[in-house]
Amino acid sequence: MKSFLFSWASTLFLALLWLTSPSFAADKPAKPARHKNKDEVVTITTAQGTIRLVLFDDTPLHKANFLKKAKSGFYNGTSFHRVIDGFMIQGGDANSKDADPSNDGLGQPNEGTVPAELAPGHKHNYGSLAAARMGGPAGTPSSITQFYLVENHDGVHFLDGQYTVFGQVIQGLSVIDKIAKLPKDGRDHPLADAKMTMKVEKMRRKKIMKEYGYTYP
Repeated sequence: MKSFLFSWASTLFLALLWLTSPSFAADKPAKPARHKNKDEVVTITTAQGTIRLVLFDDTPLHKANFLKKAKSGFYNGTSFHRVIDGFMIQGGDANSKDADPSNDGLGQPNEGTVPAELAPGHKHNYGSLAAARMGGPAGTPSSITQFYLVENHDGVHFLDGQYTVFGQVIQGLSVIDKIAKLPKDGRDHPLADAKMTMKVEKMRRKKIMKEYGYTYP
């Protein structure tokens, strides 16, 4: 099995998010909703607090894949297995459900990938949701499971156009900060598992904008 790593180096930080898995077609995007006045809100619950996010319509493969996994309970019991204060928090690997932290981030054999969707205008802003992937050039397919949330308040814009950004946190930015500051080992793995559960709720877009102050593109 190939190994997964996450490394960075730059004046402030350079990042390389690794995931390895044989490539196959991701889940097909769901048919466009008949009524665009509703959207799905994903709630991530952790010991540090609750994070809510929405996914972008113009990254349909990533949106459909993430929603399918969140609704099925796939992410329940997974951890944020890599946390870097001033950068991001990464999670979603099925291996993080077991008691062996050494395999967190390595991924499952034959779990597949999602074709990159480098939609223009989606930046690595504070609270952006993006897909991890193998090292390589822009356009390299994304992991079908692992994702990261940008924790740097100024964004990490050197990654723009390199990794698929497919959602945005609309509540709970301070929770990302708390998770990023957890005590960790030399591999950036939290010393205590940062477990999560997810649920998906369909809401009217007007309510999302009013309740969470989110403005749709």
